[in-house]
Amino acid sequence: MRNSSKKSSSKSKKYVYAFGAKTDGNAKMRDLLGGKGANLAEMAAIGLPVPPGFTISTDVCTYFYDHEKRYPSVLKKDVAAAIKQIEKQLGKKFGSGKNPLLVSVRSGARESMPGMMDTVLNLGLNDETVRAIGAEAEDMRFAYDSYRRFIQMYSDVVLGVDHHDFEEILEEHKANNGLELDTEISADDWVGIIEKFKALVEDALGKPFPQDPSEQLWGAIGAVFGSWMTHRAQTYRRLHDIPGSWGTAVNVQAMVFGNMGDTSATGVAFTRNPSTGEKALYGEFLVNAQGEDVVAGIRTPQDITEKARLEAGSSKASLEQLMPEAFAEFQTYCDKLEGHYRDMQDLEFTIERGKLWML
Repeated sequence: MRNSSKKSSSKSKKYVYAFGAKTDGNAKMRDLLGGKGANLAEMAAIGLPVPPGFTISTDVCTYFYDHEKRYPSVLKKDVAAAIKQIEKQLGKKFGSGKNPLLVSVRSGARESMPGMMDTVLNLGLNDETVRAIGAEAEDMRFAYDSYRRFIQMYSDVVLGVDHHDFEEILEEHKANNGLELDTEISADDWVGIIEKFKALVEDALGKPFPQDPSEQLWGAIGAVFGSWMTHRAQTYRRLHDIPGSWGTAVNVQAMVFGNMGDTSATGVAFTRNPSTGEKALYGEFLVNAQGEDVVAGIRTPQDITEKARLEAGSSKASLEQLMPEAFAEFQTYCDKLEGHYRDMQDLEFTIERGKLWML
């Protein structure tokens, strides 16, 4: 009788927490949702434009390692329900050949730590959905660029195919065609590069790059939990007295795109100057880019504020100049977050065709 009761309570346990129009969590739930998940929930709860998503709790990570890398029996059903909730909010469908939903997958422990899985963006893209994304955006170059990024990221962080092998294909194409920047590569050329990327994966693994979005999603979820026990992560925890029992959460969030042309951008910022403490926005951004481009060092980022641009003597326009409405809205949210948390904030943002999203 006791076993039956235990089984019943295990089945009723909550493992998946939504954020967006419906938000289940808050900043106080850091132990359960991880730092990233707790802050996404808090930002959504106070009315900031956060792309909808959900967090798989740290309890699942603990369960995963206590049960020979298996998941709680209810998890697949709970994740499917959470995906449907995002679909409903955005009017998109995961894996559909028409108006498809794409998501990002990120790890999120209580404390930020090296050794964890890197972010996977654009998950849900395949040979069919890429055409739908391109038709919807009226920009096939953007769609194929997003697809090659996804193949490269997913293959590296989930499938274990080295990032540099893809870079070699890309650099060879640019060298052969006299190109310097990825943004100069045409849609048709991306199609050819994508075929080379997929061939690389198949050669390395003996099987094709996964086309099923559900398989892609569960592969990324498994990679996040797997990264909790990498040698690097374990060493960091040992040096900083972080218990292995804490586990990591997984954050799955609807994609928004900073690489949809000249009215789109992505950036990072502090609400104050981290060196001097001056109350002034401090950060950088790139037009027509995704998040990893800002930190990759391939393109020179631009200053967010006009003041910073002038002080740096930069000839490149600031965000304040280029997109004044989005900048003003961003400034408002920065002030709101600093007042709410009563501390300096470190922020990521994306502007998709003029619409600001807080990440």
